[in-house]
Amino acid sequence: MQLVVARIGRAHGIKGEVTVEVRTDEPELRLGPGAVLLTDPASAGPLTIETGRVHSGRLLLRFEGVRDRNGAEALRNILLIAEVDPSELPEEDDEYYDHQLMDLDVVTADGIEVGRITEISHLPSQDLFIVEREDGSEVMIPFVEEIVAEIDLENQRAVITPPPGLIDDRAEIVSTRDDGAES
Repeated sequence: MQLVVARIGRAHGIKGEVTVEVRTDEPELRLGPGAVLLTDPASAGPLTIETGRVHSGRLLLRFEGVRDRNGAEALRNILLIAEVDPSELPEEDDEYYDHQLMDLDVVTADGIEVGRITEISHLPSQDLFIVEREDGSEVMIPFVEEIVAEIDLENQRAVITPPPGLIDDRAEIVSTRDDGAES
């Protein structure tokens, strides 16, 4: 099975290094020296990582055969793809690969069916489940502990405790002002 583990950003310096937008929780495993990665578009690869280092909080990689800024810039926006054994699981109990979460049924803690996970969007602040409802509409559910109460892979479902207004349009308006008091 193939997993997108990074996207190549801009060139860094003049010796062929590039910045990468990491899309894996295990960069040391997937993006280490010697790793051979497929690419999207496929015509750009495969690419073998020669060196990697962190600079100012960003991961910088250099690939075999890329020796200058022009070569590095030509790789911009290419997705890096690792071949992963489908039976492999993340090291932590509360971590999941995207393929494990895709197509899970989403239900509320009180049993109301919401829909099915069709996509996972990885944003800088948090991940989002894109959930398709039975009527074809979509709802976005933040993949955070306060909302996603349980991932039950055995029963193929995600149990959520959504705040008012997240999956319906009946939001509660809460005011700290006492309606009867005058100032």
